[in-house]
Amino acid sequence: MQVHFLFLLPMAFLLPSGTWAGRIIGGHEAEPHSRPYMAFLHVQEGDNYKCCGGFLVSENFVLTAAHCQGESITVVLGAHNISQWEPSQQVIRVRRQIPHPQYNDIPNNNDIMILQLQEPANINDEVGLLPLPPAKERVQPGTHCSVAGWGQTDTNREGGSATLREVTLKVQDDRECQKGRTYNRSTMMCVGDPKKRQASFRGDSGGPLVCRGVAQGIVSFGPSSGKPPRVFARLSTFVPWIEETMEGLQP
Repeated sequence: MQVHFLFLLPMAFLLPSGTWAGRIIGGHEAEPHSRPYMAFLHVQEGDNYKCCGGFLVSENFVLTAAHCQGESITVVLGAHNISQWEPSQQVIRVRRQIPHPQYNDIPNNNDIMILQLQEPANINDEVGLLPLPPAKERVQPGTHCSVAGWGQTDTNREGGSATLREVTLKVQDDRECQKGRTYNRSTMMCVGDPKKRQASFRGDSGGPLVCRGVAQGIVSFGPSSGKPPRVFARLSTFVPWIEETMEGLQP
């Protein structure tokens, strides 16, 4: 498994920017393994590959965005620098992709997917779980949360970041994202100060928005310019579906 990964991973950094699904703009490199729940997704679509983020919520399950689905997915846990092999990394193939049954790719409504792993992750200092929020909990506008990923760091630069990067973003009032776009306030969150050049973008899709140590959103979509605010899937809306689905698939 490790040998295959070393051959495949460099290909991800040669992809043109249009194949990425989200990126961190205006952030900084994260302290190695400070976010042990982070997952790097290597998604195969025919002869092409794309990369997404995700996060571990159970030994057997990772959450990500539904638009990150593909023919096959390999998950890398415990990584900081995904351009090289690290002893902390666990490389696990996905057994089953379960996008939300009401997912609609225009405009990415219900953009959430459960990934069942072929084998359970080994929980340790570098690989850990991220708690889910209570069902229907709403994060108040003005709350500062964080997002991390291996996506591109600049709109004019192709390829992603080899190391995990992070940025702090402010949750916006829903009205900020209802301007000129389709936005569902029950399933989406509006995140990122429009006055600051800080955002998730291509390559970061599927990664978690973390507020006070809890996953509250999933990187979904936004303007092609990379400008905030951007739209995240509102995780608390989907907690009953997530819990019921995972329980039904437990060995």
